[in-house]
Amino acid sequence: MRIVADENIPLLDEFFAGFGEICRLPGRAIDRAALSDAELLLVRSVTQVDRGLLDGSQVRFVGTCTIGTDHLDLDYLQHAGIGWASAPGCNARGVVDYVLGSLLLLAEEQGAALPARTYGVVGAGQVGGRLVEVLRGLGWSVRVCDPLRQAAEGGDFVSLEEVIAECDVISLHTPLERDGAHPSHHLFDAARLARLKPGAWLINASRGAVVDNAALREVLMRRADLRVVLDVWEGEPQVAVELAGLCRIATPHIAGYSLDGKLRGTAQIYQAFCRYRGCAPSIALDELMPAPWLSEVSLDASADPAWALATLCRTVYDPRRDDADFRRSLRGDAPSRRAAFDALRKHYPVRREISGLNVTVQGDAPALVQMVKALGASLR
Repeated sequence: MRIVADENIPLLDEFFAGFGEICRLPGRAIDRAALSDAELLLVRSVTQVDRGLLDGSQVRFVGTCTIGTDHLDLDYLQHAGIGWASAPGCNARGVVDYVLGSLLLLAEEQGAALPARTYGVVGAGQVGGRLVEVLRGLGWSVRVCDPLRQAAEGGDFVSLEEVIAECDVISLHTPLERDGAHPSHHLFDAARLARLKPGAWLINASRGAVVDNAALREVLMRRADLRVVLDVWEGEPQVAVELAGLCRIATPHIAGYSLDGKLRGTAQIYQAFCRYRGCAPSIALDELMPAPWLSEVSLDASADPAWALATLCRTVYDPRRDDADFRRSLRGDAPSRRAAFDALRKHYPVRREISGLNVTVQGDAPALVQMVKALGASLR
């Protein structure tokens, strides 16, 4: 079997070499010619998989080592009888860590108390749902907008208009849907962006086109009170440089780029392919996961919970380095900026997740214990 795979997928040999010969290519370079005799295609989010790519090929299974599937034409795959799988939840924890790091930076710069703010989470699937659990576990006030879950479950959901009217912080985690009952393309258009509360913070770590980037640039030019964090961009790897300059934090689609998340994504696709082939998985991710550089932290009971929260989160992730690296990449011409966007992702530094951190609380400190549990670290 010949396997064509995005070169940025880790542990390819460990999980897939037993199935056949692996050909690694940049995700944007995977084309019809590359797939001429391939049976298995493994991608990440930058490869558009549709009839134009696959029609007439021998590919019988497509695996995307990502949560999202908007780059896959699922109707075509089903019609053509091509098996497929995604990796739901694989990088959810990494995105949550990214959001927490961004909140801490914004709060530090503005002197804001994070527990006093009202949070809106738009899209409560694998990523947004975990973010809601963390924020509520910390005792913070959260409004959740997810029409699909609301229709299926009922419960304590609110409308998007309520989120915009009531929330000081809005974090977007909805998939990109252009059609259907609940399209999310330009969900935050000029009208909704204009209605953001004074001093609101807007974070988009879902898909670039969920926010109308041109409209956002116009709003930010008029409203210096807003703070925006963008990890995703319309038209990426091409990025609107002027918009990036107006954002407080700007990064190249790396919110979920934890090492744990990427390895987990490969493992999930391996397991899905084994099911497709009707064979039992023989390789376990636990055997391949490297040890974290920092695994133990001890907090004294006298520690201030706000300091402890910032310390634990920043031990794992601080967005300032990614923001600085990205801004340096935006100084060249358009072709060099596009190349730099992909290079930053390809050569992304090792980053782990807070769930791999073991924390000991020395003494009686219920507030610290609650905070550690809410973050998802292991309490010793």
